[in-house]
Amino acid sequence: MNIVYSYLVLDIIHRGHLLFLKNSKAIAGPDGRLIVGIVSDEAVLEKKGKIPILNFSERLELANSIQYVDGVVGQQNYTPYENVKNIAPNILMESDSHDEAQINEGRRLMKEMGGRVIVMPYFHGQSSTLIKSKILAV
Repeated sequence: MNIVYSYLVLDIIHRGHLLFLKNSKAIAGPDGRLIVGIVSDEAVLEKKGKIPILNFSERLELANSIQYVDGVVGQQNYTPYENVKNIAPNILMESDSHDEAQINEGRRLMKEMGGRVIVMPYFHGQSSTLIKSKILAV
């Protein structure tokens, strides 16, 4: 049975989020489990310089309501390594929107744990930042 770990900010949910989670669940397989980490407000602020529009508890609740998701956990850091060590998935999902150093660190950790990283393409034109820009332009 595959245990797949994916992580998201999940601010202003959009089609890109759903495709990422749907594909992650497909990789887990029918008997597998998809565990999703939701990045804390503090970690997002530290990484991006601003907090999400939707607060942490709202984002956790939204993630829990998505049909592809089997479990949701808070992620206190922008990088998933603490949760990965605690949950011990055999697959870590990454996005090619993350920098290569972060992806390689995930590969190193997963190899050490006997697992692997799968890098999913970023769905261009699908982002919370883009949606926010469109709203401000109206």
